[in-house]
Amino acid sequence: MGDGGRDGRLVRTVPGGSAVALSEAYDTALLDLDGVVYAGGEAIAHAVDALAVARAGGMHLAYVTNNALRTPEAVAAHLTELGVPAEAGDVITSAQAVARLIADDVPAGSPVLVVGGEGLRVALRERGLEPVESADVPGLAAVVQGYGGPDMPWARFAEAGYAVARGVPWYASNTDLTIPGARGIGPGNGAAVEVVRIATGGVVEPKVAGKPLPPMHRETVLRTGARRPLVVGDRLDTDIEGAFNGGVDSLLVFTGVTDVPQLLAAVPEHRPTYVAADLRGLLAGQPEVVEADGAFLCGEWRASASGGALLLEGVDGREAGALDVIDGVRALCGAAWSEAGAGACGLDAGKALERLGM
Repeated sequence: MGDGGRDGRLVRTVPGGSAVALSEAYDTALLDLDGVVYAGGEAIAHAVDALAVARAGGMHLAYVTNNALRTPEAVAAHLTELGVPAEAGDVITSAQAVARLIADDVPAGSPVLVVGGEGLRVALRERGLEPVESADVPGLAAVVQGYGGPDMPWARFAEAGYAVARGVPWYASNTDLTIPGARGIGPGNGAAVEVVRIATGGVVEPKVAGKPLPPMHRETVLRTGARRPLVVGDRLDTDIEGAFNGGVDSLLVFTGVTDVPQLLAAVPEHRPTYVAADLRGLLAGQPEVVEADGAFLCGEWRASASGGALLLEGVDGREAGALDVIDGVRALCGAAWSEAGAGACGLDAGKALERLGM
């Protein structure tokens, strides 16, 4: 599987395997929302049915999102409307994580300048803090930014800039640069944070709570009580890295931001335990990736590295169209990650991806 890295954590060199369905191997699925369960407000293909089967089998489903726009109640209502029954307690947001972080740093009742949506305001009130909208409020204790939707007024960023420039402590729910939607990939809260950073000279850094950082993992564990959690996400730099930082296993699905070339080039903290096309991956085991004679076998695929490139072929001359594409991806991960070790794989994957029809 891999060797210890410089910080003692495992350097994963092949995807993991599971003899039983992941929904049986883990007690709780910590599911990202945007790009995993829905995109642009609409359910992603197979998500509703797959989650229903996992839930019926006894797996606890919790929804963990860096999107701080909506309240847990609103998110739960939306999920229920899509056919995924959920209650507010099943939803953990970066707004909740950053509100706890601020509450640990400032006195109860302190005014906090909010650049974001209702989810952030509700989370602050839950922690006994007072959301405000002006940098000129007396005794302003903090500034916090969270995703506020595509219609966020420009004046809100100006208020944050005024406060940060004069030394008011600055927080961010998360720093995802992008967010998936029905029309494609749009700017996320990280892009909004950059606006304030640039406006204030780039010398101040916000305290960030969301994935992949520890405050979000702490919030999730506190609220779910999960003992054997599986993080399920579509982003390497938030979902998968967050699982790595928390020391828990992860499943990457290809229904959101990450594509196969990005996965093959992943550094150790971005390498998921498991890989699946979509949430149906929860309902099945995961085939082992086996090393043999310098090649990596998964299902009926053989992947290797040679001459600066990744190579892929069907075992016993099998044609690509007859084989499981995701098994091919798993085999390629083994070849790419093993070659890269503790770094990022720079091998040419073009011909191998053509074999997969990508």
